Amino acid sequence: MTARIGVVTFPGSLDDRDTQRAIRVAGAEPVALWHKDKDLKQVDAVVLCGGFSYGDYLRAGAIARFSPVMEPLLEQAKAGLPVLGICNGFQILTEAHLLPGTMLRNDHLHFICRDQKLRVENAETAWTTDYTAGQEIHIPLKNNDGQYVADAYTLDKLDAEGRVAFRYVDFNPNGSQRDIAGVSNEAGNVVGLMPHPEHAVEPLIGTGRTDGLPFFTSILKKLVNA
Repeated sequence: MTARIGVVTFPGSLDDRDTQRAIRVAGAEPVALWHKDKDLKQVDAVVLCGGFSYGDYLRAGAIARFSPVMEPLLEQAKAGLPVLGICNGFQILTEAHLLPGTMLRNDHLHFICRDQKLRVENAETAWTTDYTAGQEIHIPLKNNDGQYVADAYTLDKLDAEGRVAFRYVDFNPNGSQRDIAGVSNEAGNVVGLMPHPEHAVEPLIGTGRTDGLPFFTSILKKLVNA
């Protein structure tokens, strides 16, 4: 049976189609979810894609966090549903308190778009098992509010518990504390990151590499072997 992975579209989402394609390339079935949906259509996992939901008014992700689709998502994520938040999706997950910390405007106050080197810190989450810890990968990055911040206690706890999933390497593009590019929840089923793995699944697009594809093959293998 083919794994079904939902992709939520909010007003202002940019990368829902790219994310659906990445899921398809990995061998799973993408399922389109609309922000007003009050159920998740029995999907096996969910991706909150990148973009500028609701125009980033108030704060990036602050309004999307209250969309109807978030109610079942919050409930099911706490019960173990795998959820990946990419860029704006990461911002939404922090606003919804599924992930710790918050996102601020880039420290240089400019939008940035570049190929970014990352180091995989945790290869044991639901979305990272096809990587190896310490592996360096290149993933496209594009954001305006990508500076990850948290209080010292939270940062120390993330480090101690191995919940920093990715760190920026060689260059910190947005001032994120401790070079954090992505984090996970305690159970490892919820992961958020600012770079865009869906733009790095085929050699003809993005970085010209397929370094983002293991996000989607990782979750597929988890679901198939569950």
